[in-house]
Parts: sequence; C-alpha cells; structure tokens
Amino acid sequence: MSRHPDVTVVGSINQDMVARVPRLPGAGQTVLGHELLIVPGGKGLNQAVAAARSGASTAFIGMVGQDSAGTHLLAVLSDEGIDTHGVLRVGALTGRALIAVADDGENHIVVVPGANWVVSPAHIDHHRVRIDSARVVLAQLEIPMDAVEEAMQRAKAGGAHTILNATPPVELPPALIRSIDFLVVNEHEAAAMAEMSVSTPADAAAAGAALRAQGCGVAIVTLGSEGAVLVSEDATLHEPAIPVEAVDTTAAGDAFAGGFAARLAEGASLADALRWAVAAGSLAVTSLGAAPSIPVRADLERLLGRPA
Repeated sequence: MSRHPDVTVVGSINQDMVARVPRLPGAGQTVLGHELLIVPGGKGLNQAVAAARSGASTAFIGMVGQDSAGTHLLAVLSDEGIDTHGVLRVGALTGRALIAVADDGENHIVVVPGANWVVSPAHIDHHRVRIDSARVVLAQLEIPMDAVEEAMQRAKAGGAHTILNATPPVELPPALIRSIDFLVVNEHEAAAMAEMSVSTPADAAAAGAALRAQGCGVAIVTLGSEGAVLVSEDATLHEPAIPVEAVDTTAAGDAFAGGFAARLAEGASLADALRWAVAAGSLAVTSLGAAPSIPVRADLERLLGRPA
C-alpha cells in the first residue's frame, strides 16, 4: 500500500445474480422474472466500495475462488481504488448470492459462501498490517466467526475504531461483543439480538440500549424508511431517512455501514457520520443492484447540500 488505509474491511466477496420479479414468491410458489443481472456483491465488497466512494482510502481482507467470478470481482475492487493485497485466491467457488427483487423494492436473498467460508484467523493474522495501520476496521458475519473475532480483537488492541455489521444475526461471543465500538444492525437483527419487537425509532432506541448492555460501545439500528437510531453512552440520536423512490433495497445497509466507517475515519462527529450514512443508504435504494447502486461522495455532498 502507498499509505495507511483509513478503513480496512474484513469480509465477504460475492457474485450476485439478481432477478427482478413482480412480487416475492411465497413458500412453494414460482413467479416469472422480467430481468436478470449479474453484478458484484457480498456485504464485505459492498461496504468497501461504499467506504471508498465516500472518500476513504480502503483496504480489503478476504478470499475469492480461482474462477472467472473471482478475477472479475478482484478487478472491481481494484477499479474502485481499493487495496486488494489482502484478498487470497483459493481452490473454492467464489461466493454467490441469489437475489429476488420485487417491483416494490423488497428482496429475498440466498447466499452460498464458497471461498468466503475459508477465511481464517491465520489469514487475518497474515495481513495484520492492514488492520494495525487502519483508523477503522469494519466486518460482517458472512465469514467464519473466529476470523471476525481475530479481526475485531486485533483492531481494538491496535487502537482502531471497530465496527461490526452483525448480519446475518447470530449469537455473538461475549469477547467479540466487548471488542466492538460500533454495532450496526437493522430492525430485524436488533429484534433478534435484543429479544424485543423493533419497528419504530422508540423501539430502536430501547433495543440499542439493550445491545449496549451486552457490552458493545455504541449501538446503531437502521430502520429503512425511518432512518436510523444511534445509542451511545452520552446520547440517543435519530436521523430520519431522506424521502426517495425505492427501486431495490439490497445494498442500503451496506452503503450505510461503509459510509459511516468513512466519515468516522475522517474524524466526523457521531451525528455527522450518522447523517452521512443515512443519506448513503437512502440514495442506494434508488438504483438496482448491490455495489452498482452505492453512491459516490459528490452525490452525497449534493444531497446533503454541503461539502463533506
């Protein structure tokens, strides 16, 4: 790397197969799609792209297969200016995601992890320079838990801000929770982890407090069209979403997480980082696809009516 990364993302890389359908199928049902797109995805890749497009120098640690999808996805990361020296090619299928997107923007997603499930603590340790030198380290749960723990605990020990987007939701080891400065979840994940119903900003604030009580520093609950709620030791902040016409909600949470990481790395206040992240998530739903829908810094500055 030519310089230390602002943000290092540890996570998944997928090739997404996106089918547009008039409505999402129920159990045992078949619906006819009217469009098929094959696009870059995976929560790790999406969040790295979001951080880079928000202006952060970004590095990635993960794995792809020795197949054409892996070659393409490495090129996608490189084209975004993301350091890919931490991405290893292995003898497994590059991760795939099968996504159905309804005309109202809602989606169903099935992920086949492939090479993502080969990421190990040893691989994290081998590329520890990209964690030790970063301002912010961001991870998700689409790679093995022990690799996530290694990344978060190493980053915490090294003084970086740690962000875990806890999706898909699973029970988190106590030591991992204690290493998380910012826990980012949507309303469904918050409900599962806090064991309470979450549908309103007030619910999200209560869930955020319950998540903080489990040991993380700051809890952030995203609420789709209701924006997001941040609960810290000092304050509870609600940032409403920006009204937009939803086309595809697939990468909204990833745009949020990557945008938040980038602004945090710049030294922005929590209120400013939250506003930026909500704007990124709002813009992301106006376009089809995962990584292709993630907004660039200039668009976010224009939407927010000010330079970042």
